[in-house]
Amino acid sequence: MSSGILPDAGDASAPAAPTDVDDVLDPGLAVGALAATLRPARSVWEQLADESLVAPQVAHPFVAALLAERSRPLLVVTPRSADARAMADALAALLGEGRVEVFPAWGTLPSERLSPQPATVGRRLAVVDRLAHPDAHEEPLLAVVAPVRAALQPMDPRVALRRPLELAPGHAPLEQVVEQLVALGYERLPHVEARGHFAVRGGIVDVFPAAAEHAVRLEWFGDDIEGMRTFGVGDQRSVAAVDRVRIDPARELVVDAELERLARAAITDAPEHADALVALAEGRSVEGAESLALGLRGDATLLAGLMPQGAGLLLVDPLRCEERARTILSEAEGLVEVTWRLGGRAAVGFAQPEELTALVETRGGTVRRVGPFAGTGDEPLDVRAWESLRGDVDALAGRVRALLADGRRVVVSVDADGPARRIVDVLTGQGVPAEVVAALPPRPQPGRVEVVVSRLPAGLDAPSLGLALFATSDLFGPRRRRASRRLGTRMRAADAVVSLADGDAVVHRTHGVGIFRGMVTRASEGLDGRMVHRDYVVVEYHGGDTLFVPSDQVDALTRYRGGDEPTVMRLGGAQWERARSRARGAAAELAAELVRLYTARLHAPGHAFAPDGELQQELEDAFQHVETVDQLAVVEEIKRDMEAPLPMDRLLAGDVGFGKTEVAVRAAAKAVFDGKQVAVLVPTTILAQQHAETFRERFAGFPVHIGVVSRFVPEAERRRVLDGVADGTVDIVIGTHALLARSVVFHDLGLVIVDEEQRFGVAHKERLKHLRASVDVLTMSATPIPRTLEMAISGIRDLSVIETPPEDRQPVVTVVQPFDERHIELAIRRELL
Repeated sequence: MSSGILPDAGDASAPAAPTDVDDVLDPGLAVGALAATLRPARSVWEQLADESLVAPQVAHPFVAALLAERSRPLLVVTPRSADARAMADALAALLGEGRVEVFPAWGTLPSERLSPQPATVGRRLAVVDRLAHPDAHEEPLLAVVAPVRAALQPMDPRVALRRPLELAPGHAPLEQVVEQLVALGYERLPHVEARGHFAVRGGIVDVFPAAAEHAVRLEWFGDDIEGMRTFGVGDQRSVAAVDRVRIDPARELVVDAELERLARAAITDAPEHADALVALAEGRSVEGAESLALGLRGDATLLAGLMPQGAGLLLVDPLRCEERARTILSEAEGLVEVTWRLGGRAAVGFAQPEELTALVETRGGTVRRVGPFAGTGDEPLDVRAWESLRGDVDALAGRVRALLADGRRVVVSVDADGPARRIVDVLTGQGVPAEVVAALPPRPQPGRVEVVVSRLPAGLDAPSLGLALFATSDLFGPRRRRASRRLGTRMRAADAVVSLADGDAVVHRTHGVGIFRGMVTRASEGLDGRMVHRDYVVVEYHGGDTLFVPSDQVDALTRYRGGDEPTVMRLGGAQWERARSRARGAAAELAAELVRLYTARLHAPGHAFAPDGELQQELEDAFQHVETVDQLAVVEEIKRDMEAPLPMDRLLAGDVGFGKTEVAVRAAAKAVFDGKQVAVLVPTTILAQQHAETFRERFAGFPVHIGVVSRFVPEAERRRVLDGVADGTVDIVIGTHALLARSVVFHDLGLVIVDEEQRFGVAHKERLKHLRASVDVLTMSATPIPRTLEMAISGIRDLSVIETPPEDRQPVVTVVQPFDERHIELAIRRELL
């Protein structure tokens, strides 16, 4: 690390005078450039000495980076998890990869009788280990970014004493490794399926480390580890060899003699929790034991208490942080009746924001705040964001030319070598001198643009600092985050056969449907006269005929997946060939019909909806949540399709809870406000009821009539709704398969919304399209079927994806345990909140 960028000050709170920069920070991007231009009378150094700094959002990562150089490490607290991830991405570009970590929140309340997910625990304790044992890691940790929920989460200070298990080929008795895995909170199962699991099979141990991206297979020879390789949990196949494995704890629970004594003593005070307390007293773990242990010990601390002495705290957007903290505390109070209680009091709860700041100051750190709003006497930092050029090369050249003429230092950051070279070629071709530099020098080259490679998400315009910094999003617009973890591979045919049970129906590609009867080993005479032993899969057919499928030909077998009871066929008969012929004919007929349908739709004059009016704007303004960037982009794509004269056929993919329904509401509003009807097709009556409540709530106060057709609706109401659909008095109809009946007639259908399309058959979905060849269709799914994806990828249908979860989306918590009314009550209360 360079020591010339930021001044070394014994007291981080005292202002430091601007100094010359002899070096640049590795990788030497924006912090180096920013520090090199700090020359104004009232410099950023002086402003950073203040307790509060007013700056736009785009400048927050730069402020955090400068403070991190003076207070190592720096705890950065953001309002929400999405803010923490964005801040960490920016800081990683400024301070260097591997020097910034996100500290996630549990996802459960501190006193809930639920344990956090192993993946979350692994990431949290990996950060704690880097804070407690910095010498054991190659890279120094300069900043820890945590949402306020995680910063106020109580923790057991003893977790800092637990070290991860690090393994390499060599001496390591298998029994000792298994004992250590159990002590770290890993669950032993027959097969590894998720993080926090391990399995033992002879001299092989499979384990999925809590903070790792892949599971690992360890192979022993005697008491020595002979080999280590990653493998996919989906197919259990090895992927790549590794030479070292780090296994972080999977639970934030330290069971020692003190905890066992405390649990034993508390049984009389809390008899309602006797089972859990007895388990802890015996050294065993139970669901939610982390929270119960915190209450028993009574010495919980916060993340700030586990950081080194003198570590500073930066509150990003403090007003939003305080608002979020109040919401979190209110949420915890709402669930207090179903949490761990010891002696009539709640076992443990979130800390108050004042406790966090007091803890930092007590440990010699400085608390600072940066936000977009100015208070009395606050002077905003002269920094602002760029308006995106959206790939306009001519505009970029013109803007850069003007900045250079104004004496500004111009830095362009892009995320790869190829784009960096293309930017240089483009600017040079426009007469603007530019070059790619590996690191920014302390002094700029007059009249020349410096192009660097970095993942900096956004740049800034700082006139008073003489700096103009462009990032990839400023040049080409915002880019979506991509998942970094590789998905599990599909199961092989052999694995699928091994998973079959005696009596399961299977399909042989040549002989048809039969019954799986296990596997046998048979001996036969080879060409050299020796007996050869071979494994066979036994399939029984009609009349008792048996087919022996060699083990190297099991790819000819698949599990029967039909919806009806299978009919066992006759071996060697014509029944299978007739069934295949009928299926081929039906598929060809359906394919031809789809071709005709999509050809007609491509050439049909669709309805061009009018641009948004006042009603549309009012409905969108009434949305009580903050839209994600993906939601807004998808809404614009759908509106653009609806306003075009061609029929829309768009697939909207997004995980559960990512906001697909709100997108559908806005599309429906655009159709209804233009005088058209909307049909919303759902697979279940429960989903129909949920959508009805959502649509009615969103369209409350607007002249929109919404009807529901499902078996939950009385027959008289159902007839009334269908009559309204026919005469045009019902604007939006939400229903199940009942909407597909030929007796359903629409007055003026303009938009069809199909939710959970993977749960409908092809014929079902195409039925509504046949009602009007020119109708607009929006299909939504969290798990699109291959046919739908193929049509989207090939361009027959348009595809939109929502990849960013809303800020308030809570993680899905899955618990498998014996029936317990208290946990049922807890789950219901969580949903109500």
